[in-house]
Parts: sequence; structure tokens; C-alpha cells
Amino acid sequence: MYIVTAQQMRDLDQYTIEQLGIPAMSLMESAGKAIAEEVIAWCGGHQDAQADVPRGRALTNEGGIRSDEKAIPGRSRQHWLVLVGKGNNGGDGLVAARYLADAGLAVTLLYAGDPQELTGDAAAQRDAAQRSGIPHLIWNDEWNLQPQSGNNEQKTIPTSPAAANAEPTGQSPNHWTAYSGIIDALLGTGSQGEPREPYASIIRSANASGKPIIAADIPSGLNADTGEVAENCIRAKVTVCLAFLKQGLTQYPGAGAAGEVVVRSIGIPRAAARQAELRTHLITDDVLRDVLQIDTSRARAIDGHKGTYGHVMVVGGSMNMSGAGLMASRSALRIGSGLVTWALPEQLMKHMVGHVPELMMAPASQDPDGQWTADTAHTIMKQAAKADVLAIGPGLGRFEKDGEWLHTLWKETEQPWVLDADGLNILSEADGLSRWPHRKADTVLTPHPGEMARLAGVSTADIQRDRIGIAREFARKHGVVLVLKGARTIVASPHGDILVNTTGHPGMATGGSGDVLTGVISGLMAQGWSGWQAAAFGVHLHGHAGEEAARKRSGNPASLLAGDIIESL
Repeated sequence: MYIVTAQQMRDLDQYTIEQLGIPAMSLMESAGKAIAEEVIAWCGGHQDAQADVPRGRALTNEGGIRSDEKAIPGRSRQHWLVLVGKGNNGGDGLVAARYLADAGLAVTLLYAGDPQELTGDAAAQRDAAQRSGIPHLIWNDEWNLQPQSGNNEQKTIPTSPAAANAEPTGQSPNHWTAYSGIIDALLGTGSQGEPREPYASIIRSANASGKPIIAADIPSGLNADTGEVAENCIRAKVTVCLAFLKQGLTQYPGAGAAGEVVVRSIGIPRAAARQAELRTHLITDDVLRDVLQIDTSRARAIDGHKGTYGHVMVVGGSMNMSGAGLMASRSALRIGSGLVTWALPEQLMKHMVGHVPELMMAPASQDPDGQWTADTAHTIMKQAAKADVLAIGPGLGRFEKDGEWLHTLWKETEQPWVLDADGLNILSEADGLSRWPHRKADTVLTPHPGEMARLAGVSTADIQRDRIGIAREFARKHGVVLVLKGARTIVASPHGDILVNTTGHPGMATGGSGDVLTGVISGLMAQGWSGWQAAAFGVHLHGHAGEEAARKRSGNPASLLAGDIIESL
């Protein structure tokens, strides 16, 4: 599934209109119809009222007649308010209003300002809605949460037949309780920063109404590129994303404000996205297979053996963080690596023997306290001679001259790497990515936001404000595959490609889950996948395993342990 920025969406719109000859009004009609259909679907799934007698019932004779008219539960009791802004987003909402009225729902339009200020296609849709008899209101101070008395006649147009069917609520039409739900068609993808008045007040009041809100394309007040939310941002139950998934809807906090996101086609062909060479995708099975060329079945050759599926060496673990190296090693085995060796301090090794019988161990440090020392770099290089992939960092800890230690391994080892945890912290303090040459072999970095902030030299808040943009630029600049962990993990390639993962569960926010991911990615790399493929497939599988582990602990998924994730791989 393609993911687009606001500018890319504008370019695709222009291409479709100017090069393909599809009129903008046609796209707006399709957009409004899609929004209306999702409102109808919401009514069907969230209303307790009994359904009206279906309209357009098929005849029983052999030929039959079919209709797209749908039975909407409690149709005569549904009354939706459409918030209309000045731009094309408002035009989409106006089209949706017509389709809902045609389906038998009561609909009222609430314009943010003078409707005569609308221009272009939105103005044409305003006129069509008025000629269709859809009533409208204009935002004013009476839209407070407390009902106000007064004569509101001059603010309405005579109600349509659909609105006349609405069950009386006992409230003024200038009060939110008069409506079943709200369509947000105020601000589109071109809006940035804090909404100005009257939009800010409308958004605050709509959110405070407690009514379900369905957003047209993107919630008003949400940055379409970064996922940042303004202080006044619509909190939607459903966002009907039009044509292509907007980048800001994939990242928190924007994803939280968007609710359920439904991507609907409006007539812009997927071929246009391919021609535009869009390089950002949501990770799905189709993307894994068709874009990354991954056999997601992980089928094995009938004559395969342990050497066929690679050898991972995990470098990590210390006396006070022994579990990290063990979990990374176990997950590399569980994901299918043929052989796994754990290089660890000798003092720790005697405590770990037998915990995972399938795991080989190699003593790498003679430190009596079970910690790493700088002189172990050459030992690691000798032990890693037969390994296909190195996973460095889980439970490693910090030690004197650790920057020199990592630099030696960086220069002298030829295997692909997965670098995590303290390996990343050492790298950031040594300023290695800026000073050291790019490694020829694939190098995958797996930072959480705090580690990413140290690597990039910015604050964690800066990272979270633009996760996709920062990840793309960092991976391209330093020639690495970057896995920026967190809700909606991002995988960035050295060539500017971005993948966004949606699998996972909040219960995975527990110590050790990152070590499991390190083992998963390194285990997949050992089996022959590139760093880019293994990182994308790895985060996807890791998230699925977390979901499965949470299901097994349905009574209390908050008690999920990293070891539960390993057992669900």
C-alpha cells in the first residue's frame, strides 16, 4: 500500500486531471460518495435501532431486479451534521451530504464561514446541495455546548424531505445534541499548524460534543506529513482517507486522532503512483511479496541442512544484563537460523550453560566481573570467522575504550551487522557514522527513539515529531538500513525507501522485546535475505508474534514478557 505526502498527493491529483483527463469534479464526486458510504457503514455497525424496511427489494421472479439502495438501521432516526470548510475538503463533504440525503438520512450542513466564499468545484457543490434542499447553518456563537434560546429561523434553509423524517430531539438545530454524528470536512492535507478561528472553535466544540466524528481524508488539525496534531485537532472515530494513505495517518499521535483509517479509491489509478516512483509503503503481505520479493511462506528446501540457513553470532550480554544476549540468541534460532553462537564474557558463560541447549557459546572476555573489555575485539573477529551475520549490542554494557573496540570491529569484519542497544550508544558517542567509512556489508541499526536521538544529535521530541522524515534522511546519509522502533516502526533504506509497520501490541512495551527483534532480523539475514528485506520482514513478524502472545494472555496482556514473543514467532 502506497503512502504519500501532501505534496505527492497534489501532484497525483494534477497528473490525473491534466494528463489522464479525469475532471476534478469527477474525483470530488467519487470522494464524497466514498465518505457517505463509510458513514452508512458506521450507522449499520453502531446503531441499536431496528432496520427500516429495505428499499429496492429484489423481485422474486427469475430475472429479478437488484438495487444498490441499502437498508440503514434506524435510518429515519439518523441526522448527520457536515462541517464544511472553504476548500476542496469542504467540497467532498458537500458531495457526501447529497449522497446521505439520497439514502434517506437527515443531513444538515454547518459552514465555517460565509458559504458564498467557496470557489471552484466546492462552490459548484455548494449550489448542488442547496438545490437538493439540504439545510445549512453558519457557525456562530450559538454553537456552545449549552443550549441557548432564540430565533434561529434566519440561519436555516427549509429542511429537505430527508431531514423532515428525522425524529425530533427537543434541541435547537444549533446544538450538537440534535445530531447522530458529525462529518469533518473542514481542513484538508494542505493545512499546517494551529487552525485559525473559527476552525479552532468548531473543532473544540465538535470534540466536546461526544458525537462520533468521521473525518474526510484527514482529521482537521492533523499534519498530513508528520502526524503531529495541533492543540485543536479533530478526534475521529473513522478517517476516510481518499486515494492513497497519507503519511501523517501512519504515525502517532496522528494515528490516534484518526481512529480507524479506511483508504478508499476515488479514481486515481495505482499506475499513477508507480509512474511517480513513490518510495513509501505500508508493510503488507503484498508489499513483502511484490515490492521486496520475499517468500513470506519461508518454505524450506527438502534437502536443506543447518548450513543452508546460516550462522548468527550474537555479541553481547554482561553479568547484570545476561538475559539480553540470551533472548537475542534464542529468537535468532526460533526464526530459523541454522546455527547461533553467543559470544559472551567467560564469567557469565558458566551461568548460562544449558538454558538453551541448541545454542553454542564462545567465551570472549576474561574479565573477572563478567564485563566486556576493549582487548576482546580481536577475539571476536577470530570467533566470528565462520559466522554469516553479527548481532552486536544486546546486554553489552559500556566499558573503557568501547569506542575503539567497536571501531576495530567496524573496519575489520566483513559480515553484515545488526547493531542494537549499547552498540548504538557506543556508536553515537564515538560519532562513528560521521567519522568512520561506510561498511560494504549491509548494516542494520535498530534504535528506539531515545537511541535515535543520540545518533542524530537531536532531542527525542524532535525524533517523534517527524519520524519518517528523520529516518529517511539518516539512512540515506549514512548508508545504513534504519529500524526506528516504537508504535508504527519505520524501516528506512540507504536509497530513500520507507516502510511503515502496523503489526504489534501495546503489551510488547516490555524489557527485552528489542533484543528479540535483533535476533529475528539477524536470523533472517543469515538465511539469505538482505538487510533491507530482513528488517522489513523481521519487524512485521515480530509484531505478529507480539499480537499472538497477547492473545494467549487475553486475561492480562500487560503481563506480556519478551520470552512470550519468542515462543510465538
